[in-house]
This record gives sequence, C-alpha cells and structure tokens, in this order.
Amino acid sequence: MSNAPFITDDTIVFGLLMLLLAFVFYTSGIKEGFWKKFYVIFPSLLMCYLLPSIFSSLNIIAPEWTEVAENGEVITQKSAIYFIASRYLLPAALVLMTLSIDLKAMFKLGPKALIMFFTGTIGVIIGGPIAVLIVSFFSPETVGGAGFDAVWRGLSTVAGSWIGGGANQAAMLEVFKYNQEKYGAMVLVDIVVANIWMAVLLFGIGRKEKIDHWLKADTSSIEELKDKMTTYSNNVTRNPSLTDLMIILGIAFTAVGLSHWGSNTISDVLKANFEIVNDPTSFASTFGDRFFWMVTFATALGIAFSYTKLKQYEGAGASKIGSVFIYILVASIGMKMDLGSVASNPGLLVVGLIWMAIHVILLVIVAKLIKAPFFFLAVGSKANIGGAASAPIIAAAFHPSLASVGVLLAVFGYVAGTLGALLAAFLMEIAAPV
Repeated sequence: MSNAPFITDDTIVFGLLMLLLAFVFYTSGIKEGFWKKFYVIFPSLLMCYLLPSIFSSLNIIAPEWTEVAENGEVITQKSAIYFIASRYLLPAALVLMTLSIDLKAMFKLGPKALIMFFTGTIGVIIGGPIAVLIVSFFSPETVGGAGFDAVWRGLSTVAGSWIGGGANQAAMLEVFKYNQEKYGAMVLVDIVVANIWMAVLLFGIGRKEKIDHWLKADTSSIEELKDKMTTYSNNVTRNPSLTDLMIILGIAFTAVGLSHWGSNTISDVLKANFEIVNDPTSFASTFGDRFFWMVTFATALGIAFSYTKLKQYEGAGASKIGSVFIYILVASIGMKMDLGSVASNPGLLVVGLIWMAIHVILLVIVAKLIKAPFFFLAVGSKANIGGAASAPIIAAAFHPSLASVGVLLAVFGYVAGTLGALLAAFLMEIAAPV
C-alpha cells in the first residue's frame, strides 16, 4: 500500500522549504506586535526546523515513502534534498564559515569543550543500559527478545548513531545482526528522540544568557572569539559585487569538489590496503567512511584558506552565504521529523527518552560543576547525537564563526563511535531481561 506524500517532486518540495525559510525570516524581522512576542518564545532557528516537520507530519512532504508498482512490487522512494544539503551545502557552509576563523583564538576556548563532549559520550554509553534496566522493571517485553531479535542488539545501532554517525550505526547492525524486519523501529527511536532533543537545544539557545547565568559559566573566551571575528568582519565589510559573490561560490564549491575527491580517494585507498578499516567491529572502520573524510577535508580547507587573502571575502558576506546553506540543511533535517510517529511505538520511545534524559542530566551536572557555558553543553551533545550534520548548526546558532568548533568535536565522535557503541551494547546485554 502506498503512503506517498501529497508532494513527491523534490523541485516543488525544495521550493516549499525555501518559502518556509523566507516566511520565518520575514516574520522574525518584524519587531512589534504578535510576531515579536512569538519569536521571544519560539526562536527563529527552531521554527526553521519545526515548520518542515509539521508539513512532513501532515504527509504533505516526506523524506521517504513506499509505492506499489504495476507488478505488485513495493518500491521505496526517497527525497534527495537531505542528501544534497548534507553532501553539497554542508561542506560549502563549513568552508565559508571557517574562512575567517582565528585558530589560535579558538584553541583559547580551553578544555571545557572536550570535557563536555566526552561527558556526552559517556552519557550515551551508560544511558542505554540504565534505560533498558529501568524499562525492564515495568515492561520487560519491550527490552527483551532472544537471539537476533534481542532488543539490545537493535539499540546498539542507536548507540552507534548517537556517539558517532551513520557509519557507526551501520557497523553495529553488521556486528550484532539485529533482525532487519524490526530495524525500522530502532531508526524511528534514533530520529525521533534525537530530533526532540535538537528542538529543545534550539529553544534553549534563545535563552542562553539565562542558562549561562544559572550555570555560573564563564563565557569570556567565547565572547572574545565572537568579538574578534565580528571586529574583523566589520573592518573588511564591503558591498559585495557580482564578482565577489561568484568568487565566494567558486571558493565554496571548488572546496566541495576537492572534499569529495579527497574523501573518495583516501577512503578507497584505506579500504584497499588495510583490512582493519573493512572490519566493522574495529574503531578504524570509521576511517573508511567517505562522509567522515568529506567533513574533515572541508574543515581543513576552510582553516587553510583562513591563512590566505581569501579570508578577506568574509567582508563580502562569505559567512552569510554559508549561513544560508546551513538553514537549508536545518529545513531538510526538520523534514525528516514526523511528529505523528512519536506515539507509534511508545515502548521503545520510552527507552529512547529515558536514555536521552540520562545523557542530558549528566551533561547538566558536569556543566554545573565545571561552570561550562551552555555553548559547550549544546555543541558537546550534538557532536555526539547528530554528528557533523547537526553540530555546526547548533554552534553557528550561537555565532557563525563558532561552526568549526562543532565540526572538530564531531570528528572525535566518529572516531569514538564504534568503540563506544560496542561498550554500550555489552552493558545493555547485561541489563536486558533474560
């Protein structure tokens, strides 16, 4: 049976997403009346994320659907918008938003960013087994199962995704051989719970001053970096010409091309020459993932360009164009969130929500103890849960110049993903009811 959305043409879907983004930016620019009050409660970035999810929940658009062919074969169709946004626009945004970065100033942010990142990783590793243990007391069938139907095997894929990314998730599926027919429920837990947390973070960013005050955080290093970047941008700001805009896009998409070429080449070479890279049980399997290398290359190119005269194109709006690409990515991620699916598998979703709550509680406790700014909490969390696609979105929401912090932390997540997920799976197996 077909569950195709009302709009299946990606060209029309993309037009709708751009209309929604334009609507949010237009209304958020109104500084009086209803809209001013509305955006005090709901930050504009959150609305750029939620509006596409509402349209997806109403089945007007969808990231994926099934259709029945004339011969009775069920065919799965996918929208290419998220793929294009994450593979083309994300690396372009990373390059443009790191073009004017001051790497020395970024290192002065101190160790708290890494502490919060690893706290987030530990939260995922211990949160899974604790959630399984808690749910087993009142609903053992939800987290039970035997053999390849054992729920802990499926949850290992969620751990892989939340610590690292898609490659780590696929590795866990390969290692523990979870029943493919039931795997869709795990994907649902992964997407729904992670997206709920992202919405909470976006909401919190609109109140970051109050949160930092509660955490008694010292934000001076972050403010210093932001001020330095803003001052530089103001000093070189000019009215961009057509030539400027074409050069900026040339820089961005030449870097995208180089990133894909570099990622494809190094991934193929490593897979061909090192067996350990092809072993999904090894942490080294991450180094065979092309997306990992694409993000790494794009970030490295942006940092390299920041030491050249290309840095001056920040004055012509390089980071603003990068921000446009990031907002399109936000809308494409929002499109993947079906609000109606929240109640479709309540048992496993409860496991996921408890799991995420433990991750968050641990982050808050550590942030309070070390007086870490909300920026480090938010980016440290999304560098785990969401990886390189989400971490720069959250970081850039604080300030465009901070996007690189999110990406660099996400790289650690890819490396730690497989080992962390294996440990989480081992603990969940122990916690699962016999």
